[in-house]
Formats: sequence, C-alpha cells, structure tokens
Amino acid sequence: MQRVATLAASLLTGSAMLDACLTAQAATYVYVSNADDGVIASYVLDRNADKLMPLATTQAGDMVKPMAVSPDRQYLYASVRSEPYRVLTYRIDAQSGTLTQQGSASLPASMANIDTDQSGAYLLAAAYVGDVVSVSPIDASGVVQDFQQVVATGHHAHAMHASPDNRYAFASNLGDDQIAQFRFDSKTGQLAPNDPGAAETPDKSGPRHFLFSPNGRYVYVLGEFTGAVTTYSYAPSTGALTRQSTELGIPETLNLAPGMARETIEEGDDTPRIWAADIQITPDGRHVYISERTRSIMSAFEADPETGKLTYLHSTEVETQPRAFQIDATGNYMVVTGQLDDEVGLYRINSEDGKIELADKAPTGKNANWVEIVSYD
Repeated sequence: MQRVATLAASLLTGSAMLDACLTAQAATYVYVSNADDGVIASYVLDRNADKLMPLATTQAGDMVKPMAVSPDRQYLYASVRSEPYRVLTYRIDAQSGTLTQQGSASLPASMANIDTDQSGAYLLAAAYVGDVVSVSPIDASGVVQDFQQVVATGHHAHAMHASPDNRYAFASNLGDDQIAQFRFDSKTGQLAPNDPGAAETPDKSGPRHFLFSPNGRYVYVLGEFTGAVTTYSYAPSTGALTRQSTELGIPETLNLAPGMARETIEEGDDTPRIWAADIQITPDGRHVYISERTRSIMSAFEADPETGKLTYLHSTEVETQPRAFQIDATGNYMVVTGQLDDEVGLYRINSEDGKIELADKAPTGKNANWVEIVSYD
C-alpha cells in the first residue's frame, strides 16, 4: 500500500494548484484502475500547465481492471476481476471529478474488457478465461444491472464493442485468430450471430484490442503476438468486416520473438517475446498508437482516414510494462500507465509527425492497468 500512501500524500500538496486549475479552465479528469491495490486513482489534466495532478483514490475491489465511460460522461463503469465478478457504477461529479458509487451488478466471468453500446443503454463485456461475451442492461439512472445474456464465443474473448450505428457488435477471439461478428438489437440488447459469424485475422496474431476509426469506416485490430495492426473495412449494410492490410509496429532492432499465449510458454523459457497490449487513435483519425509491454514502448502509425491504410512511423520508450493508455479529446495529450511502474505518464502529442514527448509524471498505485479520460470542455 506504499504507492497508495504516496499518492494520497501528493493530494494534499497539490490541492492549491488543483483549485487554481479548476477555476481557470473546464475540467478534464483522468481515471486509472490499480488492480493490486483495488483502487481507482483520479487526476486533473491541466493543459495550460502540462500537468497531471492527483485528485483522489476511490476504493473499488481487488483486481479492478477494465473501465468504460457512459456516452453522456456522467458515469464510470469498472469491472472487478476477483470473485464475485462484478461491475461497479460510479457517478462522476463534473465539478470536482469525485466518484460516488451508485451500484454493483454481477458479471458471468472475469471480464477482460467492458464497453457501453452507442446509446449507453447496455454494457458489453468479453471474458478471456470464460470464452464468453455478455450483455447487461443499464437503467434510466445510469446504473448497470445484472447481466441478461451470455453468449459462448471463440477462445479467449478479449474485447467487445458495438458498431458506430449500434446495429452490430464485435468481439476479438485471441485464441482463434478471429473477430466474432454479431447482430445487435439496440432495443432489447440481444446478440445474435451475424452471417458470416467471424472475420479472420492473420494466423498466430492473437487479436487483442480493436477500435473503429473516427469516421466509422474502418476497424483497426491489434495482434498481441505480432505487434501488428490489421485494417478492416466495415460494411454498415451487412455488419461484415473485410480485411485489407496489416502493418507491423515492432522494430526488428528490438530483437523480440513472436509472442505466445502466456499459459503456453514453457517454464524456464525467458525468450523476449512481443507482448502488445492496447491500441488508441487520435480524434482526427490521423495517428494510431499501440503499446508493447516487453520493451515498454509506444509505437505510432500514420493513418489515412480515407483509405484506412497505416504506415509505421516510430517507437518511444514509456512507463514500465504499459498495458493501457488513453488519448484526450483534443488529441494533444496521451496518458500512459505501466503495470510495473509507480508513476503514470502524461505525454504531449505532435499532431504533425505523431511523436510523443513526456510532459509530466504523477504517482499511481500498484499494477496500474486501465485509463479513462473524461472532459467537460
């Protein structure tokens, strides 16, 4: 708990700066889940000063990991991956950033990823260990209820998101090298297999996280075992993904072997392997970033919003074992967490060449692994 104590101490020393920040600009809050401490750390992003100022810590539960923000930015949802598996609903105070728990609802398994549908009426979740995805209703007051549907999917479901038009949903299956495709009824929250039921990814790539381009025309899928991003075109008329191209994001100079599922690596095998984690895109759709944990780097790609094509640009060393990161609504800042680092990093993004530059660091808890940023600008 030493890291939490350090974080708490910094809250007192930064209180005067925080008051000045809140009065000088509309607030932007950063939330980081710390799995081993069981807390969510919150910060204020002060763009005027290029500072990330600690705000508070909120108790959640052992192994609190993936989080999601409601479309109206009023609620933060956090999945707890220790038994009993559950999702917590927090109301966000737009004036102070304070989180107030509003509810706790059951989940069918240890969920590796959660997200709301586009309307904010349902919570979608994917279970790596359970090989299932689930749907949970969100009531009119913004509180997630117990799950209503569980669907078996391919091996190691890792992420799940609804399409921009909210008519379809997709789930990455890391163990089967595919993206499961579903029809989604936004009125009832029911999932049904689409036709075809899946889109293939490159062999032995281990599809992990994915996202839609801001214009909704493309889907970018990160391979955990290759550090490559595969681009798919999205057809709104059918909900089908069509594979277009794949771009590597790990320089050969890093001397990393292809990755493998962690449970398949033999005891004593200390071969440095590709271990990619997260993928994010700038709001203008011009730059895509991925994190890689073995070498603790962030790789940048140039993206063509019209064609979806990616071009690898460069890599930058960041926090130790970066599992998650997030880009703010302006596209000018990136917040990076490292699972083996006691600080979270704030980076400035150069919109011309995509390079990131460290601007500030702030203390965080143990096993920091997820980031959400909420702006009220």
